[in-house]
Amino acid sequence: MLSVDKDTFDKEVLEASETVLVDFWSDGCEPCKALLPDIEELEGVYGDKVKFVKLNTTQARRLAIKQKVLGLPTIAIYKGGEKIEEVTKDDATRENIEAMVKRHV
Repeated sequence: MLSVDKDTFDKEVLEASETVLVDFWSDGCEPCKALLPDIEELEGVYGDKVKFVKLNTTQARRLAIKQKVLGLPTIAIYKGGEKIEEVTKDDATRENIEAMVKRHV
């Protein structure tokens, strides 16, 4: 899974030609860390159709706020430079993330 930061987010996510899933997480977010293996598994299944990236919001707070990420974990789908759907906090389960990915592939 590609790690992006405030310098590479626009190029890798907003300017990407493909659909992009962004995992917004932080060092202090235990639910984020617990969810990571599930997201990596989903990348193994859908990685040929959706680009998977992760952004550590601890190092990119302004970017996270600009993207309206108000709680963690937040998993968002971007297409054509726009956030088109997201799941956050308690709704960020493997099942909900997979269902969201399936809607956009």
